[in-house]
Amino acid sequence: MTYEIEIGRSKRGRRAYSLDDVAVVPSRRTRDPLDVSVGWQIDAYQFEMPVVAAPMDSAMSPATAIAMGRLGGLGVLNLEGLWTRYEDPQPVLDEIAGLSTENFSPAATRRMQELYDAPIQADLITSRLAEIREAGVTVAGALTPQRTQQFYKTVLAAGVDIFVIRGTTVSAEHVSKNEQPLDLKKFIYELDVPVIVGGAAGYTPALHLMRTGAAGVLVGFGGGATTTTRRALGIHSPLASAIADVAGARRDYMDESGGRYVHVIADGGMGASGDIVKAIAMGADAVMLGSALARAEEAPGKGWHWGQEAHHHELPRGDRVNIGTVGPLQEVLWGPSHHTDGTSNLIGALRRAMATTGYSDLKEFQRVEVVLSPYISTD
Repeated sequence: MTYEIEIGRSKRGRRAYSLDDVAVVPSRRTRDPLDVSVGWQIDAYQFEMPVVAAPMDSAMSPATAIAMGRLGGLGVLNLEGLWTRYEDPQPVLDEIAGLSTENFSPAATRRMQELYDAPIQADLITSRLAEIREAGVTVAGALTPQRTQQFYKTVLAAGVDIFVIRGTTVSAEHVSKNEQPLDLKKFIYELDVPVIVGGAAGYTPALHLMRTGAAGVLVGFGGGATTTTRRALGIHSPLASAIADVAGARRDYMDESGGRYVHVIADGGMGASGDIVKAIAMGADAVMLGSALARAEEAPGKGWHWGQEAHHHELPRGDRVNIGTVGPLQEVLWGPSHHTDGTSNLIGALRRAMATTGYSDLKEFQRVEVVLSPYISTD
């Protein structure tokens, strides 16, 4: 059986689906939502919910990373962001929030590029991670592959529990004639902490990342609320198909490795609770959220949201977008909700979806029936 369709006489392509294209189907059994477990564990670290906060300056500060940990999730600090470039980043955050409200504003982009041109300071990496550690929560920090070799010793010396290597796309084999590439397999093997790495957007690249020894693989490419990668580079991977492909790689890698389980973490394009439900239904073990958490009152972006692509010094391919606020972080994650659009009580919605379809834990829920049901907005 082939899933390829003819685009034209000289080109064929595989049909892929976004989360908007699929829907979860109820089964013969239902459960009480209070009987449903949404706990998640990666390596030795246990969490009350399968939520990893994206390392984005608009969503995560040391304070919000601590709050995430206390609420049962994992907060990941961007170690190339404002908190490691400025002793006091608050005036910079205030300025970013006050930039032009126009979409695709070249002036706003230029100013953000200038603000992020300040050098990363190793001592600030140490102090920010120490602040999180002192709070008694799991400590996680993220670097891009380009900065990993430069700062990873500082990160490890600071006592990080989980190390995240996150880029728009990350491969196990990077080819360059100009610099010595990061050998992920050798690098991860020599570390004493679990590593989450990605993004990956398909079966083969994910399988190669799993073979490096990573504890988790981030799935996604250019699908988040702030990215314009599809428009700028023409590259995009619909998330429902990407998650299912990577879950297939996880299954095959378990057979290949004699039972080693690598966690699949959906990353990007999940701004509402229904997206989280469908991501796990497609095979994800957890989700990495950006815009959903940037809507919290405590978020540093003050209702604005942006990623690292927005201030790339040569080819910015992301926007600073106004997503507003919906309530405290507690309400966003655990409720009670006062919104009908899936932007608050994210975990309550996941529990209810699992209960409605009759599943008691996340691994069981990955087997739920789904159908193709493209969503047509009436807005």
